[in-house]
Amino acid sequence: MFRSLASNMLTVLILSFFLFGALGIWGKSQYVADGPLENAICFEVISGSNMRTVAKNLMSDKAIASEFIFRISMESTGLSRQIKAGSFLVPKNASMAEISKRITESGVSNCGNEIIYRIGVASLKVEVRDTDPATGKMAKVSEFVFDDNTDEKLDELISQQATRFRVTLAEGVSSWKVYKALSDIKFLKGKLENIPDEGSIAPASYEFMGSMTRQALVKKMQERQAFILEGAWSARQPNLPITTKDEALILASIIEKETSVEIERSKISSVFVNRLLRDMALQTDASVIYGITKGKKGLGRGLRRSELKKNTPWNTYLNKGLPPSPIGNPGEASIYAALNPDRTNYLYFVADGSGGHAFAENLRDHNINAVSYTHLTLPTKA
Repeated sequence: MFRSLASNMLTVLILSFFLFGALGIWGKSQYVADGPLENAICFEVISGSNMRTVAKNLMSDKAIASEFIFRISMESTGLSRQIKAGSFLVPKNASMAEISKRITESGVSNCGNEIIYRIGVASLKVEVRDTDPATGKMAKVSEFVFDDNTDEKLDELISQQATRFRVTLAEGVSSWKVYKALSDIKFLKGKLENIPDEGSIAPASYEFMGSMTRQALVKKMQERQAFILEGAWSARQPNLPITTKDEALILASIIEKETSVEIERSKISSVFVNRLLRDMALQTDASVIYGITKGKKGLGRGLRRSELKKNTPWNTYLNKGLPPSPIGNPGEASIYAALNPDRTNYLYFVADGSGGHAFAENLRDHNINAVSYTHLTLPTKA
């Protein structure tokens, strides 16, 4: 009888062993099999969520077929202790294994809102984008000019999903406008110590977290500009009338204001370099305007004769050489152009009505261009 009982128990143990083994194999196959999700979703893991809550929410969103298998698999592999808070894109038919990887591996949200502050030469605009789960790409939801109601608009548009922030600076934007815009962005912390030096920040796109300070963001912008300037300076042409990096930034800022046509920058640079070499006044309206506005606003009209006669340090009609500071923050292309001008004999240029310019080597040809493109005759003295 004892032998029979022992034999039966052994049989039960063997069967149990095979049964659990079979269940384990089946569970593993279910863990890596395609999931039931019919369409991609943004799945949010709230900070402080435990394994049970995450599994329950995934089940509720119909992203997994078995809450039990998902939870046991995560716990047995130790992944349950690596869950990150955030909003994660879960593709259509994602397996439980793939979902586990997405919510534990990087800890970087890849789904949700993005707010982009576009700091332009003329205005500050706000663009709100949201993830399209079907494509995994960001799509514009709304765009508007920054005003007193912006914070209220953002509160209405931003979902509870993870939100990313970005600041984009237009080439040529003044440091004052950057200072003012950053001071108005509520998602940044702290105060700026002062207005950044003109020309010291690099026009580019910068992502930031809601905990970032304004001063830290400006430092990031300045470090990038310093890196760009160092590279351009080391690759500069010889025998230029530009003797310091500060002068390079000044000339680059003028080039930035004079043209937005990429292939023209080095040609525009050659005009100013040629004038500097000949001890001629630069005669650029952009610097005169900066002397009036200090970059705080656009003039919104043409220069008046009285303004052209007003002797400010930035009046390059009355003063030869470069002005005392940059007149905006130049981009990388303009910095490179300032230090690598085309080899030309051009001394003049005038807008040709197409966004570009017509160039001339002498005043006679320049006046012909002026009549052809603007129907105006320029003064007969350089």
